[in-house]
Amino acid sequence: MSDQPPNKPNLNSIKKLLEMLSMGKELTEAQHKEMKDYKFWKTQPVISFDEKISQEGPIDSRKTVADISEKPLPLLEGFEWDTLDLTSTKELDEVYNLLHENYVEDSGESFRFKYSAEFFDWALKPPGWKKDWHVGVRVKSSKRLVAFISAIPLRLKLHDKIIESVEINFLCVHKKLRSKRLTPVLIKEITRRVNRYDIWQALYTAGIVLPSPISTCRYTHRPINWEKLHEVGFSSLPEDSTKEDMVKKYYIDENNEAIKLEGLRKMTEDDVDEVLELYNKFQAKYELIQVFDKEDLKHWLLKGKEVIYTYVVEDKSNKKITDFFSFYLLPFKILNVPKHEQLNISYLFYYGTDHDSSKKELETRLKLLMKNALVINKGLKIDVFNALTSQDNTLFLEDLNFGLGDGYLNYYLFNYKAFPILGGINKHTKLIEEGSGIGVVML
Repeated sequence: MSDQPPNKPNLNSIKKLLEMLSMGKELTEAQHKEMKDYKFWKTQPVISFDEKISQEGPIDSRKTVADISEKPLPLLEGFEWDTLDLTSTKELDEVYNLLHENYVEDSGESFRFKYSAEFFDWALKPPGWKKDWHVGVRVKSSKRLVAFISAIPLRLKLHDKIIESVEINFLCVHKKLRSKRLTPVLIKEITRRVNRYDIWQALYTAGIVLPSPISTCRYTHRPINWEKLHEVGFSSLPEDSTKEDMVKKYYIDENNEAIKLEGLRKMTEDDVDEVLELYNKFQAKYELIQVFDKEDLKHWLLKGKEVIYTYVVEDKSNKKITDFFSFYLLPFKILNVPKHEQLNISYLFYYGTDHDSSKKELETRLKLLMKNALVINKGLKIDVFNALTSQDNTLFLEDLNFGLGDGYLNYYLFNYKAFPILGGINKHTKLIEEGSGIGVVML
């Protein structure tokens, strides 16, 4: 339940949400009534819209594993549960086809995620993954896969507390079955399966507003191949500009010696210890982060062949790693433009630097690192480089020509109360100098 193509969310709802998060204003009577419309979420251990948080911690801590049924939840007649084996090419293809045809689409139905087996291996099988957490629903008669939801282990740090949790993602129901109320059953079933492992909290994201986000970030887009983006309808031509103006604006000079970083190279397994140390030091400033050990870091920054790209900067004088940055690739299939079949998209992932003794030094260094990331993306024939307003991204987004997109990502905690966290934007959905307290990056 996360990254998505450009869409058209209800901006008024987003702005009301941000005002509530940032200023603590109470909801109007009309908004209270809106909360009553969330029939499923009213029954779940989540923060209500008008709830005032006085202390962080679990919402329901009474249950134990002994309280959780060993049996799956009942399904509508004609459907059955299936625990998917994503080491099987056949079943992996089924998940691919379900998500490809039915997962998040933009409102104009112009773009659709184009997943790969390599992406699923990376995203769904990190250290500690459980087969039991890859949950499918099939039609009994045909055995066709018509719904899916997943969980992966996730160790969070919220302020000074470690939370053993999971990340819920890739919730998908076949378009023709969305009136069958399968989504609440999927959520309850994945919750039951996770609870059986004595895990009671989860982090999830969505582009829609649910009860109740702890933070909201905004998507930004940095065109690399503007002409192609315009041809497929991803980027518009401003009234006061020409196509030539836009191509020039987003031109990346890969031969610009002024931005080339000495010691920049691809990360290897030999760098894991140093990068982990740098990651921990750099992430310590954020309010919500993902805690990695060596195997986690190795997986997320190195293991996804042709999916994740990670680079380090090595100081030639002492061989010390001073910086790293990473991004992952997730293309879109273009649905209605015969000239182009695929939009090549990359997403900024984790990064860190020891050039952060002051805000100005950090800003200067991040701009230089991201300029090099853009050069690398151009070499990979990426069409657009996406980034959220999380981490310290607001220090470089505007100067490097990242444009604010229409998409928003709301962060939610299941069965855990937390104070609101800034997501890099204000109640007017514009970038803020304070940056973000969100360090964790969701796929």
